[in-house]
Amino acid sequence: MEAAKSALDELGDWRRTHYSTDLSPRNDGEEVVLFGIVASIRRQGAINFLILSDCKGLIQIVIDSKTSQDVVRKMGVLKRHSYIGVKGRARAMEKAPRGVEVVPTELKILSIPSKDPPFDMFGRIVPSLEKRLDIRAVDMRRPHVKAIFKIRDSVIRGIRAFLCERGFIEVNTPKLISSATEGGAALFPILYYDKEAFLAQSPQLYKEQLVSSFERVYEIGPIFRAEKFSTDRHLSESISVDVEMAYVDYNDVMDLLEELIKYVVKRSGEECEDEFRLIGVEPMRLDGAFGRFSYGEVFEELRAKGVPISWGDDLSSAQIRSELEGMGGFFFVKDWPTKSKAFYIKPKRDDPKICEGFDLFFGSMEIASGGTRVDSGELLRSRLIESGLNPASFRYHLEIFEYGMPPHAGFGMGLERLLMVITKRENIREVAFFPRDPSRLIP
Repeated sequence: MEAAKSALDELGDWRRTHYSTDLSPRNDGEEVVLFGIVASIRRQGAINFLILSDCKGLIQIVIDSKTSQDVVRKMGVLKRHSYIGVKGRARAMEKAPRGVEVVPTELKILSIPSKDPPFDMFGRIVPSLEKRLDIRAVDMRRPHVKAIFKIRDSVIRGIRAFLCERGFIEVNTPKLISSATEGGAALFPILYYDKEAFLAQSPQLYKEQLVSSFERVYEIGPIFRAEKFSTDRHLSESISVDVEMAYVDYNDVMDLLEELIKYVVKRSGEECEDEFRLIGVEPMRLDGAFGRFSYGEVFEELRAKGVPISWGDDLSSAQIRSELEGMGGFFFVKDWPTKSKAFYIKPKRDDPKICEGFDLFFGSMEIASGGTRVDSGELLRSRLIESGLNPASFRYHLEIFEYGMPPHAGFGMGLERLLMVITKRENIREVAFFPRDPSRLIP
C-alpha cells in the first residue's frame, strides 16, 4: 500500500486535449493528453494493452519495447480502476477501437485503488443489484451502466428542448411543504424549526399557481412518496416531469404529452446509438397515434373477461395488469370516476361523476397522470371536502383562487418509468443514480 502511495504523481500542468471519442485515424501522429480510469490491462509478451475509460468512451493504450522505461515501470504498478493521465501520440490501427490507439511517451498515476471491486468493467457475471447499489458510483463505471445514464441525459435534454420551443419556462417549487398536496398519509414528516412539515409529494399546487402568471410552466425535480411498497416500479424518491398550461383542457395536454414522448424517444435514439448498442436494445420507433380509451370502456372490457373490478378501482391489481399488458405500447385511459382522482381534477360539466382526468400507460405500467384542473375556488373547496380534506389546510392555495384563475390543465410524468420503457429495464432502480426505497437509505 505504501509503495502504491509513493508511486502517485501530481496532476501538475497537464490538461486534457482530447476525450477518447474525439480520436480517429485522422488524428494519426498527433500528440494527445488523455485522462481516465484503467478499465482493463492485458499483457501479451513484451506488449501491454491498456483500455482507458473516460466519461465519453474507451481508448486503447499500447506499451511496447520502444516505450520509455519510466512508463514501463509504472505499468507494473497499475491495477484496474487506477486513475491515470497519458501523454503520447495517436496511431491509426485498424484492429483498435474506432481504428486508433495511443502510444504513450509519459504516464501519470493519479490514484490506485486499495481494494478490488467485486466485478470488472466488462464482466458478464456481476453481483446482485443490491450489492452493486451499495457501491453505486463504482458500478456506474461499467460502460453498460454508464450508457443507461447517458440515455437518461439525452431524454432530459430533449424534454427541456421540446418544452422550451413551445414557450414553456422552467420553474422550481418548494420541496418542504406545510400540508399534503394530494391528501393521504403517504408523506415523509420532518421537523421544520419548531413546526411539522413534509417532503413534497408533487409540485401540483405550486405549478397551478404559477400558471396563472406564466401560462406555460414545467419542472423536472424530485418528489417523495412514503408508501410501503415492494415492487420493481416504485421509488420513495423519484424524478417527476411536471407540466402545466393555461387556456387548454385535458385533450390538449394529452396531445402535448404524446408529442413530447415521441420527440424524446426519437431524439435519444439518434443521439445515443452507441449507448443503445451497448445495452443491447433497439431504439424505440413510435408510429401512429397513442390509443385513447375511456375508463368506462376499459372497465367493461375487463368485466367481460371476468376480471374482478369495481367501479372506481385503479388498474394496478396483478390480474388487471396482466390484461393491460396485452394492449401493448403507449395508450391513454381517460374520463375516470371523479371519486378516484385527486381533488384538483375537474369533474365534467354534463356528468360530475366523471372527471377530465387521464393516465398514460405503457402496457400495464402507468407513466404519467394528468387532467383538466378545477379553476373555481368554490368548486375546489367542495372537492376538498368530498375528498375528506380540510380546506383550512389549503388556505394558502384557495386564497390565490380569490384573485382569479384561468382554465388550465397539466400532467406529471415519472422520469424513471419512462426510462424503464426506453431502455427496456425491468427494475426501476437500474435507471436511478442512487435509488431510495423502503429498505435503502444509502449510499
